[in-house]
Amino acid sequence: MMDVNEIRQYLPHRYPFLLVDRVMELELGKRILAYKNVTVNEPFFNGHFPDHAVMPGVLIVEAMAQAAGILGFKTMDKKPADGSIYLFVGADKLRFKQQVVPGDQLMLEAGYLSDKRGIWKFECRAMVEGDLAASATILCADREKS
Repeated sequence: MMDVNEIRQYLPHRYPFLLVDRVMELELGKRILAYKNVTVNEPFFNGHFPDHAVMPGVLIVEAMAQAAGILGFKTMDKKPADGSIYLFVGADKLRFKQQVVPGDQLMLEAGYLSDKRGIWKFECRAMVEGDLAASATILCADREKS
């Protein structure tokens, strides 16, 4: 549904910090399903860990937040080019259930929960082959770029 070229219109992130490769499904104001292909060439694997490559948990959370950001931007019909920035401001109920390693396809799901005064709340999950790798309630703030 959205390739990386269109994703780059909705997220200000660039290599090596763009963590969404493709959007498979998107229902405005409801949910998104996207993925990140995790390859051995990821720069973070050089140090995390050289002899046992594991995707850092904070980057799994960031990937979920980026998927939620796309859902938020698309729902608001805004882009960073319009002068808006979508900031990751919090995570509640964060849990890690399994490691994510090179060769995995990290499926990212975010479901809209609410928005009040520019703070959006999403229920997010990251899965590998149908198994839960991580979950969290993620909060994002819609702000004007300064």
